[in-house]
Amino acid sequence: MAIILCLETATTNCSVALCEDANVIALKEDNSKGYSHAEKLHVFIDEILKENDLKIDNLDAVAISKGPGSYTGLRIGVSAAKGLCFAQDIPLISVPTLTALAKQATPKEGEQVISMLDARRMEVYSAIFDSAFNQIRDTKAQVLSEDSFQQELANGKVHFIGNGVAKFREICEHPNAEFVEDRLPSAKEMCSIAYDKYKISDIEDVAYFEPYYLKDFVAG
Repeated sequence: MAIILCLETATTNCSVALCEDANVIALKEDNSKGYSHAEKLHVFIDEILKENDLKIDNLDAVAISKGPGSYTGLRIGVSAAKGLCFAQDIPLISVPTLTALAKQATPKEGEQVISMLDARRMEVYSAIFDSAFNQIRDTKAQVLSEDSFQQELANGKVHFIGNGVAKFREICEHPNAEFVEDRLPSAKEMCSIAYDKYKISDIEDVAYFEPYYLKDFVAG
């Protein structure tokens, strides 16, 4: 049995999950307005371990949401994860933020999921997945227009999910579009992805790992 601590800090949702193999056994989250990560992340880690009668020594790995997302949020999460892994000499596992977000959707076979995070103005970070959550298009930072995702929509139902969805809903009237707004990445969906990586030793170099920012840092 593997005990994996999952940390999600790519958006305003400060989220910590404790997992046994691929199963979530505890979850702590705070999605206060603004970013609470600097104040809450280490508190959540301490609390979730104590409430489950575990210590840092009991962890087999730490998984971090690697981005894209908030520069500051990602830095805080990655720093915490690397510190734990260095101190305990345990593996660091990275989970693509948009993949975990996509897993909150419930597509039927043959349908697609497009996870979408707000990146200011009409820009979003997006990635496209099939109904089994295999990524079928690279993650991109893109400016939305009425012509966005027309090929995918022409092929059948598409589930758009994330906090970038609202701006696309305003300009997309395609009948195959299903919108799930205001969803944020959560550590809960990271567990199964992290465990799959843990089983095959798909881990990061703790010393050199950096978040996946996707585009240049913009303050705020």
